[in-house]
Amino acid sequence: MANVAEKARFHLERAVPQLREFEEKEIFSKDEIRTLVSKRTEFEHLVLGPGCKPHHFQSYVAWELSLDKLRAKRCLRKKIKHSTSHASNARVFNIYERAVFRHPGSLDLWTDYLDYAARVKATKRWRKIMTRALRMHPINAGLWARAGRRAASDGDMEGARGMFMRGCRFCNSTVDLWLEYARVEMEWLAKMERKKGGKKGLEGARAEETVEDGDVLRFGADDSGDEEFEDNEILPDPMADEQNKKAKEAKKVFSDEAIKKLEKSPALQGAIPKTVFDVARKQPFFSAPAAEAFFDMFATFTTVSAQPAIIQHVLDVMVEEYPRHPATCGCVIRQPLVGVDVTTVDFPRALREILARLKTQTEMTEDKGKLAAKTVAWIKPILKRNDLEENVRTVLEHTRRKLNNP
Repeated sequence: MANVAEKARFHLERAVPQLREFEEKEIFSKDEIRTLVSKRTEFEHLVLGPGCKPHHFQSYVAWELSLDKLRAKRCLRKKIKHSTSHASNARVFNIYERAVFRHPGSLDLWTDYLDYAARVKATKRWRKIMTRALRMHPINAGLWARAGRRAASDGDMEGARGMFMRGCRFCNSTVDLWLEYARVEMEWLAKMERKKGGKKGLEGARAEETVEDGDVLRFGADDSGDEEFEDNEILPDPMADEQNKKAKEAKKVFSDEAIKKLEKSPALQGAIPKTVFDVARKQPFFSAPAAEAFFDMFATFTTVSAQPAIIQHVLDVMVEEYPRHPATCGCVIRQPLVGVDVTTVDFPRALREILARLKTQTEMTEDKGKLAAKTVAWIKPILKRNDLEENVRTVLEHTRRKLNNP
């Protein structure tokens, strides 16, 4: 216990300048400061003790954040200037560092740490935290997806692809990361479609993709003060100096010939999502439900011109490998409905095709009960719509009753 008390005193002494500021600027009274010290002492003994759990660190952080929120409110009310959250942020980061050092296997602590770094916009620190988190949890699909999505949201699609591809090599036991990778690629295609329809056309889309150096979150070589993470880096270095030069050159105006070539690029025609699906097909997790998850995800991107071809590709694979599985039959039935709004004139025509396929697939499937349940599952949300045409509603209700009572 003596050792715990000494360590607690060390960490408490580091907060003395902040407490002096509270007293000098009269943000808190002396009695309140004594209470703060007492509460911090209690937390320090708790997190330094032998029975420390991850939730003890989380409680400590929550208390520090509530204290800083109270400080900000009092400064606003008393019109006290030159008082920032810098000291509080430093303390919270220090607590999280101690937390992940003490409990490196706690995914909740790493997630909270990343959330906090993102909230205070500490981009470089976020990158370092993510690097260490992935080292500790290399088969956690959620962390890889978060890293890849963060890079994509910052405009670094090349870095995002590198992140997802590295993660997919580790996470080949579930479909989750592969599905997220394909989703990010579809989002990128949708973004390119919107840019192509704008004033600058594909030139503007390409310029948007190749943002300037400094605007992108990079996982790699720009950390001059991070020696401990330089060797055996588990994360890729997607943007080297050469690539940075190419990105800047890409900002220049494209010729008409170059734009036409880019419009015919396989990447803009859905080649990457197809490839992700094809590689996923060779993984241990691949099954009819996994393929159905890809189908459902692709079906949500109705604005992507390559979507019908991608969905047809998924269906062809499902029919080839699992022709009688309820998941395959359900996707075949729903295909005509993809991208069709129930209020349009195309919906009755699609519904006729669906009913014809329903009859055929029901006779073909190996499990009629599961197929009926899958069909009823997508009929119910449509029936809840108030703008549904009465004739269509009648047909759907009859179909649902027939499926529920075969």
